Amino acid sequence: MTALAADPAPASFSHKDWALQCDNTRACSGVGYQAESGDSEPVSIRLTRSAGPGTPVQVHLQVYTEKASPAALQITAGKLKLSGLDGSSPQVPAAQGSAAQVPAAQVPRLLQELLRSEVATVTAGKDRWVLSLAGATAVLLKMDEVQGRLNTPGAIVRKGSQPESTVPPAVPAPVVKAVQPVPARKSDAALAAPLLAAVGRADLEGQCSGGPPQASDVKVHRLTERKLLLEVPCGMGAYNFSSLLFMANDRLPYQPRLLEDVDGEFDPATGEVRSAMKGRGIGDCWWMRMWRFDGNGFVLTGEQGDNMCRGFPGGAWQLPAYVTR
Repeated sequence: MTALAADPAPASFSHKDWALQCDNTRACSGVGYQAESGDSEPVSIRLTRSAGPGTPVQVHLQVYTEKASPAALQITAGKLKLSGLDGSSPQVPAAQGSAAQVPAAQVPRLLQELLRSEVATVTAGKDRWVLSLAGATAVLLKMDEVQGRLNTPGAIVRKGSQPESTVPPAVPAPVVKAVQPVPARKSDAALAAPLLAAVGRADLEGQCSGGPPQASDVKVHRLTERKLLLEVPCGMGAYNFSSLLFMANDRLPYQPRLLEDVDGEFDPATGEVRSAMKGRGIGDCWWMRMWRFDGNGFVLTGEQGDNMCRGFPGGAWQLPAYVTR
């Protein structure tokens, strides 16, 4: 318990048609989908829970259809039928922008039925989706374990009499002191060629696929009165793009320094670098990472994505793996 409380690490786990993602505050999201081998259109359920004793479980449903988004959904699991779930209200966790929330008073009963059943059905008028529950027990048991709830009254799967007060509290999210970059200068673009030369062809060939980048392909961004960010396109895969980022002086000696483990496109308006990677070509699952400039370098501020590729254009959910303030 001491080790768990001292150093929580993001945890992920998947089994059959369900997956779990917990972040560095020990908040967790368990998600289930339609069976991969079935013929149901995409459907997903998300169970989210913050860390700490006595915290509730929140449940959201999402479906995909080429028709207009349904105004209301109904879920049937075992002996429980919940109707009139608003399917059009915006929900931040949903990559599609909307999801239906299950009323808090109905969540405990729904959890019981999900653990007892093999499938649940979601309907909207004559449209029907089949949600697989294969893997739900294993994933929700792992959620209890990560959050330190096993054998407590608040556990989802393995309840017990151990006091709820023994559940570890949430861990505060790290604080990032972001610094706004200074405005660009008209002369910055002209530094692309000498900065690229300072990086060295040999270093780029060792890091990048394809031919060496040209100065016209490189972007120069100003961070401070004396520091620049060099954005070098590095490789194009089947459906993903990568780049190398260097911090450098704006005058000789340039001394470009590669930013390791930082990749993506820089937004000078916010000072953020954002990387977005598709899990596969059709774009039904994504993984994203974000960094912010803190005056000296770039600090990871967020990481999130989908655990499974199950047919939702753009992905079904954005499950936090790392969060900051």
